[in-house]
Amino acid sequence: MEYNQKLAEKLSILNERGNGVLIRMNYIKKLCADVKLRPTILTEKSMEPAIKYINKKFPNIDFRGNIQNLSSIQKQKSAVMEATTSYYDSFLDVIEFRDHVYELLNTIDACQCFFDIAVNFDFTKSYLDLIVTYASVIITLARIDEKKALVGMFNCAHEMIKGSGDPSYPRLSQMLVECEHPWKKLTVEFGPHTKAVTAALLSLRMIYPRRNLPAEQWRRNQLLSLLSSPATMMDPVCCDTMACEYLPLEVMERWILIGFLLCHGSLNSNQASQELWKMALRSGLYVTLTRDQMLSIHKVSEDLFDSIKGYSKRVADIKECRDHVLVNSGVLHRERRHFLRGALKELVMVLEDEPGLLGPKALFVFMALTFSRDEVLWLVRHSENMPKMKTLEDYIDNEMAELLFHMERLRGLMRKYQDVVRRYYVQYLAQFDALVLNDTMQKMQVCPEEESVLLSSFVSTLSALSVKQVEKKEEFDFRAVRLDWLRLQAYTSVNKAPLPIKEYLDLAKVMNMIQFHTKMVDSTEELLQETSDLSIFCFFPRVFEKMFFQSCEEMTMNSYLMAFPSVCTHFSQCGHPLCPEEEEAVEKMSLRMCVTFLERIAKQTSAVMLEICAEQCNLDEQLLPKHCAEAISAARHKKQKKAVPKKGEVHKEKPGAESLRKNRSITTNVDKMHLMLSEMCSTYSLCPDIVVFAHTILPTEFLLSHMETRLSEIIVKMANYNQTTQEIARPSELLAGIRAYTASLHSLPSYVNVDVSRLVRSVLLEQTQPLDSRGAQTLTHVYTSWYLESLLRLASNSLILHSPAMLCFINQKSDNEPTFSAEEFSDVTELQALAELLGSYGVKFLSENLMWHITSQVSELKKLVRENMDVLVQMRSSYNKAEETSDLRRRLTGGENLLKRMTIIGVILSFRSMTQDCLKEVLQKHCPYLMGPIESLKDCVSPDTDIKVTLSVFELATAAGMSCDIDPALVSAISSMQTDNISVEEEYKLSCLLLVYIAVSLPGLALDPNSTYSRVHAGLNNNCHSLALAINQLAAAMFTVQNKNIQQHLKEFLLLASSCLLQMGQNLEKAENKNRDSIYLLLHMIVEESPFLSQDMLESCFPYVLLRNAYREMYRSIIITLG
Repeated sequence: MEYNQKLAEKLSILNERGNGVLIRMNYIKKLCADVKLRPTILTEKSMEPAIKYINKKFPNIDFRGNIQNLSSIQKQKSAVMEATTSYYDSFLDVIEFRDHVYELLNTIDACQCFFDIAVNFDFTKSYLDLIVTYASVIITLARIDEKKALVGMFNCAHEMIKGSGDPSYPRLSQMLVECEHPWKKLTVEFGPHTKAVTAALLSLRMIYPRRNLPAEQWRRNQLLSLLSSPATMMDPVCCDTMACEYLPLEVMERWILIGFLLCHGSLNSNQASQELWKMALRSGLYVTLTRDQMLSIHKVSEDLFDSIKGYSKRVADIKECRDHVLVNSGVLHRERRHFLRGALKELVMVLEDEPGLLGPKALFVFMALTFSRDEVLWLVRHSENMPKMKTLEDYIDNEMAELLFHMERLRGLMRKYQDVVRRYYVQYLAQFDALVLNDTMQKMQVCPEEESVLLSSFVSTLSALSVKQVEKKEEFDFRAVRLDWLRLQAYTSVNKAPLPIKEYLDLAKVMNMIQFHTKMVDSTEELLQETSDLSIFCFFPRVFEKMFFQSCEEMTMNSYLMAFPSVCTHFSQCGHPLCPEEEEAVEKMSLRMCVTFLERIAKQTSAVMLEICAEQCNLDEQLLPKHCAEAISAARHKKQKKAVPKKGEVHKEKPGAESLRKNRSITTNVDKMHLMLSEMCSTYSLCPDIVVFAHTILPTEFLLSHMETRLSEIIVKMANYNQTTQEIARPSELLAGIRAYTASLHSLPSYVNVDVSRLVRSVLLEQTQPLDSRGAQTLTHVYTSWYLESLLRLASNSLILHSPAMLCFINQKSDNEPTFSAEEFSDVTELQALAELLGSYGVKFLSENLMWHITSQVSELKKLVRENMDVLVQMRSSYNKAEETSDLRRRLTGGENLLKRMTIIGVILSFRSMTQDCLKEVLQKHCPYLMGPIESLKDCVSPDTDIKVTLSVFELATAAGMSCDIDPALVSAISSMQTDNISVEEEYKLSCLLLVYIAVSLPGLALDPNSTYSRVHAGLNNNCHSLALAINQLAAAMFTVQNKNIQQHLKEFLLLASSCLLQMGQNLEKAENKNRDSIYLLLHMIVEESPFLSQDMLESCFPYVLLRNAYREMYRSIIITLG
């Protein structure tokens, strides 16, 4: 026997090469069919005449006589040749592949090889794969409409550039012409190989019917069940046809249907062939060629046999089988999928509980994966090309997620416990298989030298295995053993072989079993890809997405949805070195679908979680203090006789009544949502990360991202801000709601491993900025707008009063009373809640907006000073001359306007002071360890400290909510107002005169009837008491900017103001005296508020007795006489 035929090597190489050529042809077909991707030379309008001429005259194209038709190619000949070279070379690869296939098939026929899938499995499988691959290449090539144009344009450009056509053009063009009718050509080519092909196909007549059983038969046989026979659970699975048990049904059907089309002669002469063919025809309507290329097998078979005499009965068989498929096939496969869902679930649960069973029962895992994959692929093929019939529900599976999920779990178990499986089979190979093979060799009567060398090498290789190799993590590689076994199959399968394998079935059985065991040691991943690869979904994105969204609609499928993005990891395995261009498109498609699925899962999960939070927030809202009035009222009158309820009045239940149940079987909406959440979150347990090509994707990050977005929207929505009506939720109520949400969110980690603390921190930190990461408004923006536009605007108009005693703003009784209660939004509790919500960043943003309003008022004040500058200069120099000052004061204009604007500034600064105090309290509670050092640093600042250092420290202290002698925010705002048009001296002069203007205008407040001091609120009824803060803060900021002595100028202000007020007191007849005492108290407030003025300074220019009498007058008790 000659061993130089190398049949095994040629089959292996040609199958690999054929797959690459097939994928390449499919890629060219899709590329040319896509308007966006097709080559530019096929889309250019100038090329249309040339393309039409080439298609018409192909293959005999006259390059010289019809130069007018080919002028466009002549002009761009280099570009045309460059653009078509890769396509031309790809078509040449088809010719090369065809030649090698012809040669090998003829050699196999000459050797009269023996084929039996149950005996020489690898040899027979490789042979049938080669036949089907070659036929698929030719059929796919025939479907490329632009093949003639591409080849013709290349040859034209070659002729024009090099003076002669390409040498391969005649053969290539002839092949393309023959491909116009591919089946006619293929049947002629395979006519001489009918005997070998038929023999190989008929070897399936025992395997295929056993695999193609209905689900009811599987159920009776308890297929894939480890629990059906507990006594044998630990026994290894052994059978005569190990590899056949996980051979895909789809592959066998492709062999049978395409094989008998190529060698159809046996269908009329062999009853067994006819029965096998008809059984395969009844399985489905479509057969896969490659990727998304389908073959409508009944139509193709009918068209082919219609053109051949004597095949009318076969045509009738085809029609009968097609009718059978339409009636029964959908139901059959639906029931199979239903059975497999339960069988795989049981298998997964047993193996998860006892992973050691993966060793002896590994074959069950691969059988389960293969069976499931066959059903998935069948549904994909038929969903894309759904037949026109009434019962389409058989071709729609809303529970596909469960089947895919269990498949992914099985794959994950095999990977997770790979060392367990490897340890088991290393011992199996060394301590059992090697001994059995040696015994089999000893029993063989004849064993030629070549075969003896191979078998002996097998025994020695297996005997040398040890468990220590597994423990040391050594790499195993049995590819050489498996290739030698394939060689041995080839040597022993030829006619008149010295060692005919068909006579040594025990040897074949042992070696097939050994081959499976070696794969379990070093090629588990390859077996998983062979039995459960679902990369076909990448080429059916519409079907894949449809299955996903159908599963989303089924509540019971929520816990299995992660299988869809997990399947996207398979797509990286479908590439081929002969078609690297395809990889980029596949990668983009994989990522797009994976992200789409994860976003939908995350969206559903976050929606359920946040709905639970909303329910909990509603329950917590019932416990707010505002709802307890009725309970308090009822408690006060509980000893009284119970009043008869009015007709139609509904009894209001107390909070917590919803938790009292008489029957646990009654489920509430919250129960259902928690159940749904547990199911949604359980799907995240499938895989912690998903690797798609070079991208690692974390499913939980999608969940956190969606929850972050939705939570931000919900928090802002909870504020209930209406810009039109200026309505908004109280900060304390909003804070209570957020805390309820946060408490509920912290239950999420008990379902899925996510960092909720990070989520909450991220969301709340975003709320401290004016806009979030999506550019939407935040709580900071909303509350800043409301306090400026509603509360402070009304306070500026004295409709709302600032109460220093109550530390809040309160409503004034008037005809234009506000629609909200000011104290409900400005007391200490509310502002502390506001500080909690906005944080330091948010309060800083609020302050910046307040400063903007202050600077606008300061600009107007400076205008007033400029209008009265001459008078103010004179008053400053003659403040101790009563009569002259009085006359000058009458010449001033806009004094009332000045005081009103200063009052507005004072109200704004009062509100800011309140928010700063509340922020300090909040930070003191949250981070006392940080506040202490800041306060110590602030205390270290003295008047002698450099002003830049002082402002830096004060800025830090202000951010922590501490009050400072000089407000750095106000200093910054005043500094930004300075322009190049005004000199520093001019600014300084305006600042000094502004204080003069304010001082001489103070007596005018007494004319306002609302300038009455309120004992309850410790302030004036027109908010003029806020002038104290405004004068001190504004003076400090202005003179800090101008680097002047603040105390000196405030002393000057105090002298001037005291003089004017004393002059007012000397006039006993004027109306100014009505509120004189209130204005005296205002002067005292200015000194008390100032860190730069003291009581001694005040007493030096203003008699203390006047202040004492004013306080006594304001706080005089009211005597009520009775009778």
